[in-house]
Amino acid sequence: MALEEGAASVLRTSAGVKAGERVLVIADPERMAVGRAFFYAAAALGTDPVLSLIRTREGAGREPPELLAAAMLESDVVLLATVHSMTHTHARRAANRAGARVVSMPGISEEDLEGGAVTVDHEQLRQTMRRLQRKLRAASEVHLVTASGTDVTLGTKGRDWNFSDTGVATHKGDVTTLPAGEIFVAPLEGTAEGRLVADTFFHEPLHAPATAVLSEGHATRVIGAEAAVLEMNRGGKEGRNVAKFGIGLNARARPTASLPEAEKALGAVHIVFGDSLPYGGKVSAGVRVDAILTAASVDVDEKPVLDRGRLPP
Repeated sequence: MALEEGAASVLRTSAGVKAGERVLVIADPERMAVGRAFFYAAAALGTDPVLSLIRTREGAGREPPELLAAAMLESDVVLLATVHSMTHTHARRAANRAGARVVSMPGISEEDLEGGAVTVDHEQLRQTMRRLQRKLRAASEVHLVTASGTDVTLGTKGRDWNFSDTGVATHKGDVTTLPAGEIFVAPLEGTAEGRLVADTFFHEPLHAPATAVLSEGHATRVIGAEAAVLEMNRGGKEGRNVAKFGIGLNARARPTASLPEAEKALGAVHIVFGDSLPYGGKVSAGVRVDAILTAASVDVDEKPVLDRGRLPP
């Protein structure tokens, strides 16, 4: 029953499912219990859903069977509950062009539906992002502090923050990926300064905090994260570029979970080193190294955005 309640929350707040809509649920054998939960929840909302079981794809981005791709074109809502992501497939893009709303949930588990990150109220999450969007629209400087020793400033003047990770796909042709809940920006090159202490993740899960000394926009010294250093070095100097600054806003996401859930957790800050082009920056390094900090305090232009992991009133 808890699985169906979680699935119903996703259907209502993420996909905006209405009675009478054509709902297609796609699952693979490892996610069959999740697929069934979405099927029964969709039926309870007054739809006549279809549950399709497919062979597990070999990796992310692999196409579904042609028969299923055709069915996606005829659907109002498509739910992708699969081990590997089908977000970046021709079938998904074609379904969106045909007007379908697509919710992609790569790697979703039964635990995720039992009160996990995907069951957050996505409409409420979107409203939180809208409030922050007004505050951050013309931001010039970010100051990040944590109790574990982080004290970092970075510049964002002229850079656009991204507020698209709402988890909401309620309009014709929308697509979203769950779990959702991160806002982010590409810091201005050469501006990041200070001491960064990652306490849960630095290219891999951490057993003890790891530190990066930041100067002129780069990690000049990294202590306690050997795998991160090796990966950064693959990109040369720009492999140490501070590429992305993200803030998690999802109150049901776990900061100690694996990526991508950890970066969405309320109070978590997500720092990426290396390529910044995907986030609106100018650096192409050929590498990406993620770091996660928890219970963060963030001020933007001296106005609080996070206070020790909580949203200020």
